[in-house]
Amino acid sequence: MIAIRPATVADAPRCAEIYAPFVTDSWVSFETDPPDDAAMAGRIAGALDTHDWLVAETDGRVLGYAYGSGHRTRAAYHTSCDVAAYVDPDHKRRGIGRSLYEALLSRLKARKMHAAFAGIALPNEASIALHRAIGFDPVGIYRQVGWKMGGWRDVAWFQQLL
Repeated sequence: MIAIRPATVADAPRCAEIYAPFVTDSWVSFETDPPDDAAMAGRIAGALDTHDWLVAETDGRVLGYAYGSGHRTRAAYHTSCDVAAYVDPDHKRRGIGRSLYEALLSRLKARKMHAAFAGIALPNEASIALHRAIGFDPVGIYRQVGWKMGGWRDVAWFQQLL
């Protein structure tokens, strides 16, 4: 059985392990160097202070995580947030991403967030399908916004009003 729970900084090494291949082996993340355990612990702590960071685990092993973060820095954006979810590729297509997002969006709504945004580097049909399935609507595409793995990458943006 998969359990969803709030992350702690102790989850940082496993979250970093899950995230690293998305950084090094794909354009899913626009980072070029995977964060180390300490950097990931800082991200978790920061998210827990202002938004949320959840992990999905079974038998004590973290299989994926999802988090919310600030959307933009201007004051008027304070009730908008960005969201992301990452699942260990060995455990994809088991509903983990959906479960993480459903729990995360509920918690963000309880924190009085009004709108959640997700950026998806293209192509990524699986992520688009997940976001649409849980109620996100497409709002636009940033064309050639990032250079990674030898080419320009587009990012599709999706929104859900909470």
